[in-house]
Amino acid sequence: MAGHSKFKNIQFRKDRQDKIRSKLFSKFSRDITLAAKQGLPDPAANSRLRLAIANAKAESMPRDNIDRAIKKAQGGDADTYAEIRYEGFGPAGVGIIVEVLTDNRNRAAANVRAIFGKHGGAMGESGAVAFMFDRLGRITYPSAAGTEDAVMEAAIEAGAQDVTSDGDRHVILTGFEDLAQVAESLETTLGPARSTGVIWNPKTLLAVSQDSAASIAKLVEALEDDEDVQNVWLNVELPEDDEAD
Repeated sequence: MAGHSKFKNIQFRKDRQDKIRSKLFSKFSRDITLAAKQGLPDPAANSRLRLAIANAKAESMPRDNIDRAIKKAQGGDADTYAEIRYEGFGPAGVGIIVEVLTDNRNRAAANVRAIFGKHGGAMGESGAVAFMFDRLGRITYPSAAGTEDAVMEAAIEAGAQDVTSDGDRHVILTGFEDLAQVAESLETTLGPARSTGVIWNPKTLLAVSQDSAASIAKLVEALEDDEDVQNVWLNVELPEDDEAD
């Protein structure tokens, strides 16, 4: 029985990982399609498309998937995606920003509102939470890309704002408008990034209890499981026991 239980646990983790991977590939496909629709379908002439493809490749998304996403943007029957930002509050008053990419605004709004309500949160008006965050570009590199000093020097020369490094990665922050330029400059010195994107960086972090942290985690997981949700940002400092979850 113990062996059977272990197998079920392993299978559960695998199913969860497969679900996350499928969700990630769907996110990348939408990003690529939107970028290709808003500009030229050639990544060499479309910086946003180039970054979207680079992010997809960094997570081993198959080339066929990437090509299909680009072709979808060129077809007359391509979905019309809308980028929408929702703001709200979670348990303990934590501020939450939800970024959505959807072909159905009504469905997306209803789903996000329902998830907030089910998990002890509440949707807010536009601007209710955004002022608690800074809109920045973020570029991450694996630690193998270079020493802390080498990455710092490259980032400064590229025009980045800040760099933090740990044993696993280097995180480079840029101005929102400077992201594409800094990313391209860093690629010439450090090679392809692990990921590149725009983030909502909290100005301050709200400390919460273990119980609140557990409730917040359930809310965030439910939001991330929604098919239209692309990113969830929040200004919470989780207790140490919860940080690894």
